[in-house]
Amino acid sequence: MDQTLTMLKELTEAKGVPGNEREAREVMRKYLEPYADEITYDNLGSIIGVLKGKENGPRVMVCGHLDEIGFMVTKITDKGFIKFQPLGGWWNQVMLSQQVVVVNGKGECFHGVIGSKPPHILSSDDRKKPVEIKDMFIDIGVKDKEEVEKLGIKPGDMIVPYCEFRTLANEKYMLAKAWDNRIGCAIAIEVLKQLKGQAIDATVYGVGTVQEEVGLRGAKTSGYKLNPDICIATDVGIAGDTPGVGDAATGELGKGPQIVLYDSSMVGHRGLREFVLQVADELNIPYQFEAIAGGGLDSGAIHTTHQGVPSIGICIPSRYIHSNASVIHRDDFENAVKLIVEVIKRLNTEVVNKITYEW
Repeated sequence: MDQTLTMLKELTEAKGVPGNEREAREVMRKYLEPYADEITYDNLGSIIGVLKGKENGPRVMVCGHLDEIGFMVTKITDKGFIKFQPLGGWWNQVMLSQQVVVVNGKGECFHGVIGSKPPHILSSDDRKKPVEIKDMFIDIGVKDKEEVEKLGIKPGDMIVPYCEFRTLANEKYMLAKAWDNRIGCAIAIEVLKQLKGQAIDATVYGVGTVQEEVGLRGAKTSGYKLNPDICIATDVGIAGDTPGVGDAATGELGKGPQIVLYDSSMVGHRGLREFVLQVADELNIPYQFEAIAGGGLDSGAIHTTHQGVPSIGICIPSRYIHSNASVIHRDDFENAVKLIVEVIKRLNTEVVNKITYEW
């Protein structure tokens, strides 16, 4: 396994639901440290790696969010089953019988499964009805509530999906939990890595934000702290290259990163979009377009901070997002990094002013 795959494995296998991003943040810090001139944080826990450019050069924020979708323990039943609150957007049909890990306050992990009824005891009508999340429970293999409490598990503890990182039959296809959005964190790391030691005007901030899945909260605080001139938010997009998706999504794995035109939190900045597309066309970097009717990226919170920040979303097409496991393509990751690096290399005060005011 090469260095990039090792980084991606560590990032995706780290556990970190909204409000509990510490483990993922420590992995990101480990990989930022060789390339950042400084590492700092906002007060919610977002991590910021700073690569300094010219003293009066533009400030460019490249962010991905640390948190993954997961759950929080809300109640332990007398029989020792765990009730939970979703953190992030879950579709109940992808949840039953999935493995999870419950993490107590000491960081100790306990494997479990979201329970399901066997089809043998379901009526024909019940088989057609999705089980509501409020009726689901997690079985960690204990006899009663007292045994759960002895394990140190209590309400408020985090629960994460369980899935080990692996490459698939074609090794460029990568399966893992938490691509949403550890791949964005990996992009921020790689951008700083490739820009380290180069003569650039911009000061670049590689940021891992917290609590994106519950309202872009770390983006608000880190964006306010940094007050960037340009923001590039990285995340996963929706792949439409599997059976049954149809026209609901058009992205394809391996065809390039997705340039986000619109999402529910932001209309992409036209001047910045045109500049990004110009660079991509100049260097023959493949790309696709994405419009996301539901959901928004961190740029949605950042672009309205202070006097406004020209912002764009660049996404990695992903199959099966917001489930226990999803699939991305390595070429899309590498082309996203290349595109962002080349954009930043061309940014100076004159170019940023033109992007901002002359579009």
